Amino acid sequence: METAFVLMDELKVLYPDEWLLLGNPEMRNTTILGGTLLYHSKDKKEVCYIGRDKTNDFSKVTIAYAGNLKQARKL
Repeated sequence: METAFVLMDELKVLYPDEWLLLGNPEMRNTTILGGTLLYHSKDKKEVCYIGRDKTNDFSKVTIAYAGNLKQARKL
């Protein structure tokens, strides 16, 4: 199976509010521009544990959220 580079903007549309495991991500400073989608789920732990077996062919991997994370409240 051939894998393809996908822009982060496209991933946000395809997988809204999901955690994404990306292989060989392209980044600019701390912003993820895109990468090869290896696994996605609404459960971050699932992405970490199940996706781990899918990372062997990649020199770098990262996890990104395709949505808006709620800000922590200050007490």
